[in-house]
Amino acid sequence: MVLGPDELEKAVAILKKNNVLAIPTETVYGLAGNIYSEEAIAKIFELKKRPLNNPLIVHLHKMEQLQEIVKEFPPKAKLLAERFWPGPLTLVLKKGDNVPDLVTGGKDTVAIRIPDHPVTLALLEQLPFPIAAPSANPFNRISPTSAAHVTGYFQDALAVLDGGSCKKGIESTIIGFDGEEPVLYRLGSISKESIEETVGEVRIQNKAKSAPNAPGMMKKHYAPTTKTYLTENAKEMASLMEGKKVGLLRFTGKSEDPKYDHIEVLSPSGDLAEATTNLYGALHRLDSMKLDMIIAERVPNIGLGLSINDRLERATQ
Repeated sequence: MVLGPDELEKAVAILKKNNVLAIPTETVYGLAGNIYSEEAIAKIFELKKRPLNNPLIVHLHKMEQLQEIVKEFPPKAKLLAERFWPGPLTLVLKKGDNVPDLVTGGKDTVAIRIPDHPVTLALLEQLPFPIAAPSANPFNRISPTSAAHVTGYFQDALAVLDGGSCKKGIESTIIGFDGEEPVLYRLGSISKESIEETVGEVRIQNKAKSAPNAPGMMKKHYAPTTKTYLTENAKEMASLMEGKKVGLLRFTGKSEDPKYDHIEVLSPSGDLAEATTNLYGALHRLDSMKLDMIIAERVPNIGLGLSINDRLERATQ
């Protein structure tokens, strides 16, 4: 069932009954449930086939709600929140005693953000509880940036609140703290450079073999079902292509080349923000074409290019 943005009453009713609902955000669609309902949170993990030690992100609609969720709000966390909320920034902070361990993967910290999407903010304002909302896709698969992506994964097993295409296109940037010092757990829709403009140098710690500190740290993630290879230059992959149906994902340039059955260009103008917005949609299209393989070229490893290359690396493990 797909709900229009004017059907918030139905969306509220679903969540109040301890059910889950796919919601739009500016990053990707999320699989939402009441953080205080063990039944709802268990449904999220079950639908996604997500490991229970992989924490969820709690979504709020105003900063004043932090007092019921966290014990500490470090000065640098406050600076980041004041600059980037509502928006694609997630902060990992010491959790309050009332936040269930199931939401946090058993950790003493909780991941929190205020999304920048008018439909979801309006929904959150009508709820008497915050929601957890990991990406609305099976674990390790490509994140959804449209309602159609979500229904493609879950069919009729899940209601979807349609808020259009996601304007940022990849997940939020996640920042935690080692004492007072910020740590970048997940590269995302806000560049490392933008974070550092606000709080100074940030250490990257975005890999985890198990029990991650934050979502998006597992080695394999965001992956198509089609075998996908990452390269600096697609010409290097010529020996693998013979006699096969091959799709190409490239940053910029032409979308025509007879060697490939299909080419997705992330940004004809070479704009990294545009490429970020288009990344998952392009991967979804390539993955639907019954190709033998997908070749993805790295983008320039600066700014948001770091985030795109991070996603491509995890998609091709």
